[in-house]
Amino acid sequence: MLVGYFSAKEKGFGALMDAAAEALSARGARVVGRFTQRRGVSDGGVARMALPFSSRTLLRLGKVREVSEACARTRADAAVFLPSLTERQRRALTDALGCPAVGLDEVLGGDEG
Repeated sequence: MLVGYFSAKEKGFGALMDAAAEALSARGARVVGRFTQRRGVSDGGVARMALPFSSRTLLRLGKVREVSEACARTRADAAVFLPSLTERQRRALTDALGCPAVGLDEVLGGDEG
């Protein structure tokens, strides 16, 4: 499962998601679904656009539920996030989603050496 979190200022988020999916596929992964959470101006003003909805999960609660249900339905082996995750986020999302949550940089960095 591929999950992206982007500021509303990021106009090329679709291309970033496509590139991430291609990079994962090139390493033998099968992307079974995609979710995007965008932080908009209406949720706290321009000064807060780059901040996550939740420092614990990056995402809104409803989006966490959607991703969790999709992970269960597709039997996803992992949820790969753009951007990278902190250790705290990784643990919280792994618990919430029912599968390992990892940052794209971890997946791609782990295969390069």
